[in-house]
Amino acid sequence: MCSHSSSCPSTHGRTAHVVAAHPEQGWSLLCTGAIVFDDSGELLPDGRVVAPHRVPAERLAMAA
Repeated sequence: MCSHSSSCPSTHGRTAHVVAAHPEQGWSLLCTGAIVFDDSGELLPDGRVVAPHRVPAERLAMAA
């Protein structure tokens, strides 16, 4: 599944690259087999879930 020249990074590694992007549906498939969602949550190949890393509302920029 992965085309890294050495071996693919660990499942939860941040160096994995996108092999299929579906922005209209809000998710991307990484070369590690993990699915990353636009809300920053993840579904790992072994079925584990990484909860979204949400920013507190007071830290969000307001549009002018």
